[in-house]
Amino acid sequence: MYEIAPEDPEIINAIEKLSQSSNKAKFITLFNQPADKNGAFLFIQAGAGGTEAQDWAQMLSRMYSRWAERHGFSCETIEEHEGDTAGIKNITFRISGDLAYGWLKNEIGVHRLVRISPFNANGKRQTSFASVDVWPDIDDSIEIEINEKDLRIDTYRSSGAGGQHVNKTDSAVRITHIPTNTVVTCQNERSQIQNKEMAMKMLRSKLYELELQKRAEEENALLAQQKKIEWGSQIRNYILYPYQLVKDVRTGIEKTDANAVLDGDLDDFMLALLQKN
Repeated sequence: MYEIAPEDPEIINAIEKLSQSSNKAKFITLFNQPADKNGAFLFIQAGAGGTEAQDWAQMLSRMYSRWAERHGFSCETIEEHEGDTAGIKNITFRISGDLAYGWLKNEIGVHRLVRISPFNANGKRQTSFASVDVWPDIDDSIEIEINEKDLRIDTYRSSGAGGQHVNKTDSAVRITHIPTNTVVTCQNERSQIQNKEMAMKMLRSKLYELELQKRAEEENALLAQQKKIEWGSQIRNYILYPYQLVKDVRTGIEKTDANAVLDGDLDDFMLALLQKN
């Protein structure tokens, strides 16, 4: 038997990577739905509460982008609206990578933060909410029929960082699918044509997700309820004061290192839901 020097960083790193690969292989059978293998669109919306909620939405956007980085996924910002004072009102990511949607699909819902507010001079504890929505980034092999007569297409000036074209031309695009009242927007591409193409792709993907939810509703009422975003029915609590604890309401999974979670350590929460469902 050979002894391995525990202080050898290369060996330790290799063992950790091998362990991670083993865990991923162990749980690969959990990704068994048609769209699980696809990339995903992820939308974060600040709740009521102004700057507090908008700052929390930005914290969540960092959390998910760091999570994507850990998995080797690309994370592209499709649209972002900055907060009035700090943070963001909402943001849409396109996360590309094998099984990205399978990992993220159970993140849909309300996320609740409890902390000492950095925006309150009295140092009072503050509760903030933000919602997360996720839908698969479907490819052309999945046919989604969209009637042009069912669409309302609006253009407007981009409002975020993006280059010299921002705020000078009506390059941003908003598409409303009237029968389902589904709205998608894109402003970060270089031209109105490119923004429209991306918005249409998002619309096709979102309508596909709506169809999945409809089928789930027919087959399993509990699963359908899980996918509904309702304020006051959070799926996960992030407590930073008076102690640190992140707890998933649906599974009871807890982590006391809240900073690690906010830095993208989310796999245990995601896997617990996959195993439960």
